[in-house]
Amino acid sequence: MKGVIKTAAKNESFSYRLWKYEGAPGELIPLLQSAQEHFGYIPRRAINYIAGVTGISESDIYGVITFYSQFRLQPMGKYVIRACAGTACHVSGAKLIRETIEDELGIEVGDTTEDGLFTLNTVACIGCCSLAPVIMINNDTHGRLTPASVRKIIRNYRKKAVEKTDSIASTS
Repeated sequence: MKGVIKTAAKNESFSYRLWKYEGAPGELIPLLQSAQEHFGYIPRRAINYIAGVTGISESDIYGVITFYSQFRLQPMGKYVIRACAGTACHVSGAKLIRETIEDELGIEVGDTTEDGLFTLNTVACIGCCSLAPVIMINNDTHGRLTPASVRKIIRNYRKKAVEKTDSIASTS
C-alpha cells in the first residue's frame, strides 16, 4: 500500500508541475526534473506530454535532456556501479578497473546492460582514497581492486540477482 501512495504522490507532483506551467521561460528544466523523479528517467511519453503542454518541440526538449548530464533517457540498472576517477584511484589503476567493468558487462560509462541489471557511471571521488582503486555498487564499497577481483564482484552480483529471480519464480 505504501508504494501506491508514494507513486500517487509522485504522479500528482509531476501533473501539478505541468498544470502550474504558465509558459514562463526556464520552466523546462523543473518539468524534466519532475518527470525524471517520477519515472526514474525521462521516457519518450513524458517528452511528448511535456511538448504538448509547453509547446516546445520534442527535438528541442531532447536537446536539453542530452545537454545536461543529470538527465537520463533510460532507466537505471538494479545495480548502479560508480567507478571512482579521483586522483588516488587514477594513480592506482582506476582506468584499468573501469575498462575491466566495461569488458565484463559489455557496456560503456553511462550505459545500462540489456538485462537491466547494471548501470556504469564514473564519479569524481568516492572518498575512500586509502582503498584505491574503488567502486561502489549501490551502497556497497569495494576497494583495493584488481581486474580479477572486480570481475568476481560483478559475477557475484549477477549470481545474486539470478538466485533472487529463481526463488521468486519457485514461490509463485
